[in-house]
Amino acid sequence: MNLNGLPGADLIERGLADLADPSQERPSEAALLVAIGGPSLRLLGFELPPHSIADPEHRLYELLAAEDSDSAHSRYNALIRTLVSFERAGECVN
Repeated sequence: MNLNGLPGADLIERGLADLADPSQERPSEAALLVAIGGPSLRLLGFELPPHSIADPEHRLYELLAAEDSDSAHSRYNALIRTLVSFERAGECVN
């Protein structure tokens, strides 16, 4: 799938790369977001690593809260909205 022009494509690409990188000690913000969207992304034709991240929703929120607890909720919601926008746009492209 050509990701050019899809909302959040750079974030999704980064998350896919981070998930595929075995040297990552902790999942990145982007990797956790891709893990959250895993089932939908697989339906769009993306190959995700077979290992899954347990509770990616909670882990993403915890990561954001550790960086800045005051903005964690709004940043989490913004990331989820970006993921949903990407998935919807991807459905239209397919």
